[in-house]
Amino acid sequence: MNIFDKTPVVDKEAFVAPSASIIGDVEVGRGSSIWYGCVLRGDVNSISVGSWTNIQDNSLVHVAKSNLSGEVLPTIIGDNVTVGHSAVLHGCVVEDEAFVGMGATLLDGVIVEKHAMVAAGALVRQNTRIPCGEVWGGNPAKFLRKLTNEERAFISQSATNYTNLAQVHAAENAKPFDEIEFEKVLRKKFARKDEEYDAMLGVVRETPPELILPDNVLPNKVQKAS
Repeated sequence: MNIFDKTPVVDKEAFVAPSASIIGDVEVGRGSSIWYGCVLRGDVNSISVGSWTNIQDNSLVHVAKSNLSGEVLPTIIGDNVTVGHSAVLHGCVVEDEAFVGMGATLLDGVIVEKHAMVAAGALVRQNTRIPCGEVWGGNPAKFLRKLTNEERAFISQSATNYTNLAQVHAAENAKPFDEIEFEKVLRKKFARKDEEYDAMLGVVRETPPELILPDNVLPNKVQKAS
């Protein structure tokens, strides 16, 4: 939605869920995903979301015209960032490959440096800087410990997983009604029954290729040849 003279700019390869709202001076980069119920409201300042970043369901991103110090406070979110469900980001900066947990709140002037992690439910007070490689949590948030190598890898993998999953949701949302109804019929027709029962009848049930989901959605799924 436009507001004043500001128009959102969303890359054609980004995914914006149908129930998400992107308003005003907002830029969303290539491969990023804005999930169901999110609100990005760039009315009194700008919001920038980099590439391959995911802002998960029901999160809120807003800005500040200025704070008590008179600073201009847009919200800037870098590349390969994960923002968990129901997080609130207000007039802050989240650098590349950082992680913001579910339900966390980042207030005006907060800076989350690259490879830093904000734990779920944390309240990060105004003008707090969270250094690279640290985990902060609590209310108010404080330093908890250093990020492990496994957590660093998880942050990177989380961004990749959501980029892939967004492609699946984008494809599903683009389907016309007739195609959705047809797939319902197919799923009912090819629904699997008890394997022992099938064996007794000598029945082999093959899943149609069009109903096989990508590996990143069901990682343990072994696809059968059509």
